[in-house]
Amino acid sequence: MNQKRFDWLKATLRESAWAPLCILLFYGFALAVHLFDLFPVIDIPTHFIGAIAITYFYRSAIRNSRELVGETPHSIQVLLAFTLTGTTTILWELYEKTLDTFLGTNKIRGLEDTLTDLFVGLMGALFFSWLYKRRK
Repeated sequence: MNQKRFDWLKATLRESAWAPLCILLFYGFALAVHLFDLFPVIDIPTHFIGAIAITYFYRSAIRNSRELVGETPHSIQVLLAFTLTGTTTILWELYEKTLDTFLGTNKIRGLEDTLTDLFVGLMGALFFSWLYKRRK
């Protein structure tokens, strides 16, 4: 890996990897103690906050990529982070379906649950993008 890529990766991980890692740790803890079974209502806020965390990570990665790809217009940064978060929410739902299929869990409670999770994830991405824009 060349030095510019290594610097980009190091800066991005140092700056923002904590956010999605905290969500993953919470998710692992919640699974271990059956928190989602005891309190199913926390599923929605978890998806919303998870989308905020991953959008923050993507925005950081895009912003730190200036040395690699040059300056990226702000609107493209927002669109790219939003699109990456949308893709991540789809992959997360596929992950949940895989757990249900192979481990017998009950993470997906039907089409409405999946669509709600996807919608809430996209709303989290939009909310973070709005907050980020207001900060500037």
